[in-house]
Amino acid sequence: MHMSDSPLTSRAVRSFVIRNGRMTQGQKNAIETLMPVYGIEFSALNPQPSRHFDNTNPVWLEIGFGNGEALLHMAALLPDINFIGIEVHAPGVGHLLAGIDAAGLTNVRVMRHDAVEVLDALDTGTLARVLVFFPDPWHKKRHHKRRIIQNETIRSVQRTLQPGGHLHCATDWQPYAEVMLEQLNHAEGFVNTSPTQVYCDKPDYRPLTKFEQRGLKLGHEVADLVFRTLPDA
Repeated sequence: MHMSDSPLTSRAVRSFVIRNGRMTQGQKNAIETLMPVYGIEFSALNPQPSRHFDNTNPVWLEIGFGNGEALLHMAALLPDINFIGIEVHAPGVGHLLAGIDAAGLTNVRVMRHDAVEVLDALDTGTLARVLVFFPDPWHKKRHHKRRIIQNETIRSVQRTLQPGGHLHCATDWQPYAEVMLEQLNHAEGFVNTSPTQVYCDKPDYRPLTKFEQRGLKLGHEVADLVFRTLPDA
């Protein structure tokens, strides 16, 4: 797909603000030495993501992996799935790269780039699952336009998913969960997999991270939304 074919290429508002934070020396070393091994530069991104692996296993894409805790867990749990993780914040990228190397994982690739542009560059129907765990809710109303899950991005995700593919979102910010649910329930080409047509039980592959545990202790309820693309989408 040509970049000019998508309305997302002109999107000026990004869903993130660069906050590099304090990096450890180990994280800096990991980026310098391991990004060439496990990383994918956007300029070298193959529109068919499976081409970045030595097999034809299904590809799951995680948008905004944070420190990579969930991604490391899933990649170890599901060795027959290929994972591409996207994150813009350097400390998290360094932490994940070090974890990949320490665990000897061969089914993970890492990108440090705008996820919207990555989705836009991928071919239609090439992903098996897209994961968006605890995205920034951008609490203030004037910042809602920065939220990663909104109608334009949903359409882009639907395009990149194969028929029967899944979009899995999780959030502990209830107002954001309600907005995502409404948008996804009305999104063309998607069907809610929840028996109640609301939220799903947490799938076994998604771990209970330290971040989530802290939220639960504070009384935050976590909503999992799992939507499937229709066979003829």
